[in-house]
Amino acid sequence: MGEFAGQVALVTGGGSGIGAATAKLLAARGARVGLLDHVEQGMAQVRAEIVAAGGDAFTLMADVGNDMQMRGVFEAFAAKSDRLDTLVICAGINGVWAPIDDITPAEWDRTMHVNLRGTYLALHLGVPMMKASGGGSITIVSSMNGQRTFSTSGASCYSASKAAQLALATQLALELALSHIRVNAVCPGATVTGIGLNTFRRNTDASRIPVQFPEGDVPITGGKPARAEDIADGIAFLSSAAARHITGAVLNIDGGQSLLR
Repeated sequence: MGEFAGQVALVTGGGSGIGAATAKLLAARGARVGLLDHVEQGMAQVRAEIVAAGGDAFTLMADVGNDMQMRGVFEAFAAKSDRLDTLVICAGINGVWAPIDDITPAEWDRTMHVNLRGTYLALHLGVPMMKASGGGSITIVSSMNGQRTFSTSGASCYSASKAAQLALATQLALELALSHIRVNAVCPGATVTGIGLNTFRRNTDASRIPVQFPEGDVPITGGKPARAEDIADGIAFLSSAAARHITGAVLNIDGGQSLLR
């Protein structure tokens, strides 16, 4: 029996990258895991891997920023499980990186739709289930670009969305404490995922500051990016009983990368 035996988790963005690695880890440690994503194929593959390893998982498909779709997802989740113990909010996009006077309102709104509105809806709909379950753990996957690193050329919208996630985590850690719900955040640095597929850079040199950073990008690994599993380990810790007295924390999982910038 694993440390999450008898518990139910929901992972948004569970069909790929950090979300997929987290879902697999929680399932391997005994949790029943709901995978939420907007791409069915990725979720089906992750679920198949979890089941093949002896775990339990089910899939739910929605645009995380769409109110009606998310309400439908949580209704479906409630029909499959009468409790929610662990909520991992991982769905996100890099979106368009461009100078502030170049990025369009539609491009800005799209990033906020997924990263911030999607976070809000998962919280808005997930918290009542967690309260009914007697408490639990929420982990929001933010970024070093929302806390320590603001030198990524053209990333104003992405950074703003990630900083807002950290503000939410801090605010809600106190708001939800009386309901025995812990709220924490992780800030990954460079990580091997598929997020580059939804990153679109335009004219970023126009907002780049000509500075010379120390050689190398991730000190602790000699420049190599993290694996998704490295981030998942941190999320699993924050979700576990070992972190029972931790709330309102921000865990930087970047190998020291953000300290260079």
